[in-house]
Amino acid sequence: PFNPTTIIRYSFPNRSHVTLAVFNTLGQQVAIMQNGEQDAGMHEVVFDGSRLASGVYFYSIVVNSTDGKQNFRETKKMLILK
Repeated sequence: PFNPTTIIRYSFPNRSHVTLAVFNTLGQQVAIMQNGEQDAGMHEVVFDGSRLASGVYFYSIVVNSTDGKQNFRETKKMLILK
């Protein structure tokens, strides 16, 4: 649970295209935190949920190598409490 911001950390070994998006429980995208190429290593983004209602949200991260193959996909749950 967080109010109103949280840090999402992730890492990968090679330069890759990264998409990090936040969805509500209806599957509607409410934010895109990252959508583009990033260098290898540890990364973090600050998610500000102050404009969203309290409740459950999901973030999904997809990491694709530069040759277009999907290397990693994960979805995690977040809880905003106000």
